Amino acid sequence: MHPTRVTDPEAKTVSPPATHVTLAVVFQVRGGRLQVLLWQRARQPFAGAWSLPGGYLEPHETLEESIRRQLALKVDVRELAHLEQLETRSDPDRHPTEWQLATAYLGLVPLGLDPAVPPDTAWHPVDDLPAMAFDHGAITLTACERLRAKLSYTNVGFALAPETFTVSELRDLYVTALGHAVSTTNLKRVLLRRRVLEPIGERRPSGRSGGRPPELFRFRTRTLEVTDPFAALRPPSRRNPSFSA
Repeated sequence: MHPTRVTDPEAKTVSPPATHVTLAVVFQVRGGRLQVLLWQRARQPFAGAWSLPGGYLEPHETLEESIRRQLALKVDVRELAHLEQLETRSDPDRHPTEWQLATAYLGLVPLGLDPAVPPDTAWHPVDDLPAMAFDHGAITLTACERLRAKLSYTNVGFALAPETFTVSELRDLYVTALGHAVSTTNLKRVLLRRRVLEPIGERRPSGRSGGRPPELFRFRTRTLEVTDPFAALRPPSRRNPSFSA
């Protein structure tokens, strides 16, 4: 149901009702880069520009129901390992032709999955975004900051990682998502201390160079948990070449 029109008693004018859309910033590590799912607009405004998947909130629909429905049109929503509300934008000028509110969600797809997408939809590296419609570029960067922060104080890495992995493979995922170097040794120490990871009792076969077969791990739970509210994975410095947590 659309909002009731509001009349300004002093100006004697009637403002149009606000519309409400839901948007999704869906990230996945692909080809060694953090990438976001975008679709190319075919109509004005911003025809030809890339935008976040989403659409209008329908009557009797919750925000989460709306974005899951919208995502089902672009990507198999069952392949999302994590979905959370990111922010709501209400700038009256964010849309050139209507008063539009936008609620954005952050979604994560684990490494190794390759969701089928329609021809107008594609993955784009977050460090090389194309021209984007509306304020979707800014929303994407906000989502990237949220992900990087949560990698510090939660176990959200489970939503980027496959079911099992070596610590070196997990380190590579963290490096890609964070955008800076991370020590394999320190990452293992911190995540084991927080009880985020657990060994599965198996090892991966050694490569051609030989050596001891690497141990396989998994996340203890694949549900979001705050593991250390005061932690921060910071970029390496000259004094500390790894990270602090």
